[in-house]
Amino acid sequence: MRYLSKVAVILCPIGLSACVFVVNPKAPNDKTPVANVSNTDGSEKKSVFLAALPQSIPNRELLVESWDSYRRKFIQGDGRVIDYEASDHSTSEGQAYAMLRAVFIDDPETFALTLKWAENNLLRQQNGKRTDNLWAWKWGKKPDGSWGIIDSNFASDGDIDAITALIFASRRWQRPEYMELAKTKLQDLWKLSSISGTEGKRYLLPGPAAAFAPNESTLYLNPSYLAPYAFRIFAQIDPGHDWLSLVDSSYQVLENSVQLSTVGLPSDWVALDLKTNQFQIMPNSSALKSLYGFDAYRVWWRLSLDAAWFNSPQAQQYLQKSTQHLQNLWNQKSYLPARIDLQGNSLVDYDATSQYAMFYAAMRLVKPTIAQEVLMKKLLPQYKQGIWGEHPTYYTQNLVWLGLLSPDSQPRELIAGN
Repeated sequence: MRYLSKVAVILCPIGLSACVFVVNPKAPNDKTPVANVSNTDGSEKKSVFLAALPQSIPNRELLVESWDSYRRKFIQGDGRVIDYEASDHSTSEGQAYAMLRAVFIDDPETFALTLKWAENNLLRQQNGKRTDNLWAWKWGKKPDGSWGIIDSNFASDGDIDAITALIFASRRWQRPEYMELAKTKLQDLWKLSSISGTEGKRYLLPGPAAAFAPNESTLYLNPSYLAPYAFRIFAQIDPGHDWLSLVDSSYQVLENSVQLSTVGLPSDWVALDLKTNQFQIMPNSSALKSLYGFDAYRVWWRLSLDAAWFNSPQAQQYLQKSTQHLQNLWNQKSYLPARIDLQGNSLVDYDATSQYAMFYAAMRLVKPTIAQEVLMKKLLPQYKQGIWGEHPTYYTQNLVWLGLLSPDSQPRELIAGN
């Protein structure tokens, strides 16, 4: 199971054509680690990264070492982030995670490379002309053997993370061109990835309306895409759009959709009936499922940022309430199944390091004792030579790193601006 496969299932039938604009694309011919993005001596780079994180930040050296390992193993020399488990594909999400991590750890070189690759290869086009400034979500090897965009539809979580990274990068490195690019992308994100519902309420769509608004009264939503902290930051630089309305609707979706679960867990996907304002499980015919799985983990991390950066009482209350079932499971067994149905039953007989990292981010705020137990029992034992887990999966490396990084590690001016 791949966390992005659900987008492919529902978006591919749309049939949007795309003309790829590629500047010297580099495609891997095997699955060996690719060249480092930097020729700078490793110890010199590590010292720079270490200086970017306050000495009080937990696991500081581990975060530096694992970032250095990630950029060497998963980021190609031209800035392309490679998902080896998915036929060496690249995604908008992958490029955005790399950009976020790079700006968080003060690595402007990697940031610039990953941004440049995405802008050169993922910008959506039709009939040879750019359609907008969002990124196609999937790039890789096509059936004819060529490399390029496989699915030209966008995934809004990737664009949200990329725009957030651009804003932070502009503020951290005094690069006004990054801010201008962020503002340009925000115009298309608002236009193409938000939609008006009843009473003028605006909702974030996971992608194009053609895929996620199947009729005039139904929306398909992904709670893990909702990023209230990002919408607050977008409001700082784009007063022409009501980004704070997306904060309100995000919490409506998050708080009301958990009522579908008898144990109060968020779902990977939910449906909203705009006529009744009622949330529903996804149709049986849909490839998108209403269960707690690999997508929903990210809800904990995203709301932990809103709680820490903006002191959001809604985020704090949600994290306390909706993690209760997981807290109980942990207290009983020190174990969390990787997928759980809406009644609280385990659907698989394995766990996931990525879930523990996102759960850790939430527990650090609401139950520090549990957070420490998760760190010692499930996260640190999985770390070996810069990589988490026996199999170095791209998704796990990103979620664990982001989950472990304390929100307090970032200078206040990055979040608050001027």
